[in-house]
Amino acid sequence: MPHSPLLLQLVVILLTARVCGLLLRYLGQPPVIGEMAAGIVLGPILLGSVFPAFHASLFAAESLPALSSLSMLGLVLFMFIVGVELRAPQGVRAQFKSAGWVGILSVLAPMALGIGIAPWLHPGLAPPGVGFWPFALFMAAAMSITAFPIMARILKERGMTHSRIGQLSLSAAAIADVFAWIMLALVVALIGSGEGYAGFARTILGLVVLCAVVFGALRPAFAWLLRRHAGDGQPSGMVLAALLIGVFACAATTQWLHLHPVFGAFLFGACLPRDDRLLKSLIERLEHVSIIVLMPIFFALAGLDTTGDAFVGAGLGALALIMAAAVLGKVLGGAAGARISGFGWRDSLAVGSLMNARALMELIVIKVGLDAGLITQELFTLLLVMAIATTVMTGPLLSLFSPRQAGSQQGSGHPSADPARALPLADK
Repeated sequence: MPHSPLLLQLVVILLTARVCGLLLRYLGQPPVIGEMAAGIVLGPILLGSVFPAFHASLFAAESLPALSSLSMLGLVLFMFIVGVELRAPQGVRAQFKSAGWVGILSVLAPMALGIGIAPWLHPGLAPPGVGFWPFALFMAAAMSITAFPIMARILKERGMTHSRIGQLSLSAAAIADVFAWIMLALVVALIGSGEGYAGFARTILGLVVLCAVVFGALRPAFAWLLRRHAGDGQPSGMVLAALLIGVFACAATTQWLHLHPVFGAFLFGACLPRDDRLLKSLIERLEHVSIIVLMPIFFALAGLDTTGDAFVGAGLGALALIMAAAVLGKVLGGAAGARISGFGWRDSLAVGSLMNARALMELIVIKVGLDAGLITQELFTLLLVMAIATTVMTGPLLSLFSPRQAGSQQGSGHPSADPARALPLADK
């Protein structure tokens, strides 16, 4: 194409994402699953094989940097909001011990299984030059992610948010994801420094310094700024610009430290005051644009990284191993933690089923791994299928193990804009 196809790309990407999202919502699944699947539809597996000439023209290699930049912007803004909305669910202190058991075991079990299947996956699915242990540790981190937002959405639709199961699962997911993201940061630092353990040490030291600056200096500074100039929770244009400068500065710093920019964006969001009015304002002014416009671009680019070769030869066997490790690790690990805490088997398995939801958070993790050179396109494709499948099965498993709540599912459209809710747009 002699001209830039960016606008046409946006039309195709957004239209496909909306159609797939509506289709999945009609089938009783969170729309984000359809939007993730839209990436596969637009990738070489479907669109590229049915209309190869059109696909090659629409997503020509020279046109992808513009899409990549928009995708990164959306990802940084999304993770910033995730950091802002991070807060302990109500009642977490009363059940901290129980949540700790569930959170830790729902991380350790899938991590152990991820490392356990690594010897079978590493020879054929690790990029050249990636050693066994960085690969195995990444697989451990990828297996252990739980999508806190999607869990909150499922619980809200079933009227279970304030139930014992709901509160325990939300608290445990917050604990689990902290461990998983720390593990991912360590693995990316180890491989990304390119200088062995000395480079790894410098990266980790830089990350420690950044955390000290963010929480020791930026946190009180922005708390004062927001208290002084946005006391009503509605930041002006100048204050919003200051917030965005902070986000992009922290994201750029973690990128400079050979980590992914999402780590810096998340850290900055987490340092801001826990103010629901501020959260609602940021959702209205930033997150809607990120979710509706920019994140579908991220899904599309992820779809372009998939390959049909993943299902050739031993690919289906590798997918079976990945699915078994992912599902058994999360469901049984979470159930074991709940059982130790005194819950019955059915409720314990319901908690484990909720911990198995991965959705968009898993996609972000595996994209980080692909960008860092830790996994191949084939393994990325298999892990993307796993992320979609485990999230799709969460609702049915919850109905199986907790049938008394099955009739309360609302299945309504868009999430409420209630400023007091802990996780806005929680179908992410």
